[in-house]
Amino acid sequence: MRAVVLVGGFGTRLRPLTYSVPKPMLPVGHLPIIQRLIANLVRGGVDDVTLALGFKPEPFVQAFPDGTCAGATLHYAVEPEPLDTAGAIRFAAEFSGIDDTFVVANGDVLTDLDVSALVAFHRARGAEATLHLIAVDDPSAFGVVALDAAGRVERFVEKPAPGTAPSNLINAGTYVLEPSVLQRIELGVKASIERVTFPAIVESGGVYALATDDYWVDTGTPALYLSANLDLVAGGRPHDSCQPVAADADVHASATIDRSLVAAHARVEADAVVVESVVLDGAVVGQRAYVDGSIVMGRIGAGARVVDSVIGADGVVAAEELLSGACRPDPDAS
Repeated sequence: MRAVVLVGGFGTRLRPLTYSVPKPMLPVGHLPIIQRLIANLVRGGVDDVTLALGFKPEPFVQAFPDGTCAGATLHYAVEPEPLDTAGAIRFAAEFSGIDDTFVVANGDVLTDLDVSALVAFHRARGAEATLHLIAVDDPSAFGVVALDAAGRVERFVEKPAPGTAPSNLINAGTYVLEPSVLQRIELGVKASIERVTFPAIVESGGVYALATDDYWVDTGTPALYLSANLDLVAGGRPHDSCQPVAADADVHASATIDRSLVAAHARVEADAVVVESVVLDGAVVGQRAYVDGSIVMGRIGAGARVVDSVIGADGVVAAEELLSGACRPDPDAS
């Protein structure tokens, strides 16, 4: 089965991390997000993936030089201009010659969804489009989906006021589509599949949805990206896990690593303490530094204290500096 993965976003919510690394190539548990996402698609029967790119494909080609990822063949469809989700799907499908039932996944979502079960549900219902749904405690910040007893989508409600939502089920970013959906999208025109295409198909009764309680996280913000990494460290996911400290990391014997992830080629110096944080490839945590609830790509000086912060590749925290709830460099200053 074939799939299109949408990886063309600018990654603005993850700045400053995405100043140096494209969002889908950021690591979760020592592997790029895109690799873990595709591995789950492959477990569900996908063997051919087209990446719908809005940027240069070079970082992806360099990461997967043999043209495969997690057992799937890769293709790179580079949009000439931003086309939004529907436009990107149509462009990628045309580029790859997709002409049968196919899967679409948002490139910043990690889930343990059984994709083969979603496909089977889609085919059993004779659907034109099928969505994966996840329940959330507070749906007021999301687009909510209302279903009938058979799983047919009746309507979408965008960011309902608290207490007014028809359900607590939201679009989880994985779809199964028939080729007929592509004909509803004008080639080369910017359009949203969530706001334009799916509502149009709902009117003809062709959209179904399947809700599951699988692990699911949108990695598109620093807090959620941190959670995705720490979830792997904590264990409990059926298919994914990782070692907290990479074999090639340089961690001093007197340093404390507590419920955290330290990537290859990172350095954590003597008497440093790292708690519920991610220290990425090439980062340095200086002697006696304390890091809590943070993501570190850059350098933290000796004796510094960094809490609930994001330090990009060019970010530096001076020795003995106290930093809390901040980004460095500051994305809003650029």
